Amino acid sequence: MTTQEETRIIPLNPPVAAIADEQQQKLADKTWRKSILAQVFLNYFFAINYHIRKNDDALGGLQNLPFFRSHQAQLSEADVTALTKMLHTSWSTEYALRATAELGDENFLRNALHWTFPQAYHAIWSGLQAFLYTTGVRSNNGQLMRREVGRLVVKNAYPRPVSFYAAGAYGDFSIHRLPLAGYKAGLHIASQEIDAQAQVGQFLRTTRKMQAQWTRAQVQTNPNTAIRSQKTGRPLDKWTAAHWQQITWRLGYTTIFDLLGRLRISQTSREIERYVEADIDFRLFHASLLNIVSYLNGVHETYVAKALGLERYRQLVAELPLHLQAGFVQERLRTRVEPVLAPTPPSAPPSAPALATEAPHYRMAA
Repeated sequence: MTTQEETRIIPLNPPVAAIADEQQQKLADKTWRKSILAQVFLNYFFAINYHIRKNDDALGGLQNLPFFRSHQAQLSEADVTALTKMLHTSWSTEYALRATAELGDENFLRNALHWTFPQAYHAIWSGLQAFLYTTGVRSNNGQLMRREVGRLVVKNAYPRPVSFYAAGAYGDFSIHRLPLAGYKAGLHIASQEIDAQAQVGQFLRTTRKMQAQWTRAQVQTNPNTAIRSQKTGRPLDKWTAAHWQQITWRLGYTTIFDLLGRLRISQTSREIERYVEADIDFRLFHASLLNIVSYLNGVHETYVAKALGLERYRQLVAELPLHLQAGFVQERLRTRVEPVLAPTPPSAPPSAPALATEAPHYRMAA
């Protein structure tokens, strides 16, 4: 009996399905690579929000800060009018940010980054301007405000969740009030405090590095401030650690407000397109931004209310424009401002006969 050897036929062209799968995988890989920077940016702001929520407790609150307890201001009616205008600007911008987050679907939120990034920044910046106004800093100059709020962060004017900062010269940065910031930051969303602090620490370092490089460029392009070669007299192109040390004082401190400054991306910038085209969780991004905005605005509003007096601040809130009535401003007054400035006193202990059967209950101030 003879057997016939089978001939194996290898097709010259792969199946159409295989080609489609390969192309789809390449497209997915390309999208993933394009999304890395956007994912890292999301990780940073999610980590800030995570750190705030994990550390926002009574021990880290405003009411325990000596700076807050001693805060007061002499304000004229013109000052009150100016403060009201700043707060209205902050609240109206936050209102627009909230409307986008609440009404938009995933695709809408993706394209809304063109305006939600600057909205988040300006909502906080206007509230910061109002707070600084009550400390005597009555300017809208960005560099002056940045320097002053950096000093206030270092002086413990802010609650523990947002009191972290970076200092030091280029190549020798130090992170303060984030004990876990030295750990390596991952590419995943923070799921525990060590992840959050590592990512916030990395965000501080990269932001301060950018500030140092920008400051060097400003110094070296100015003939009056440029550091020059002793041999040629020309501005130096290469710097040593000693040269970086010479401009450290110009950097001030790098704080959460500098991190939020990274949101100031032009609508025509190519950089923002990388976020718009990325494959990330845009709802989570907006939720994180909104929580950070709400927290910091609540801190600034409490300072302003203390400077104005709680009753005058309540009156200001009661006279809000129609679009801001019965909304987040009143909610923060009730949950953030009043518990600090007018804490609920403990309940009166029960009468003597009842002590044998029922222990007294005390309610802690929020």
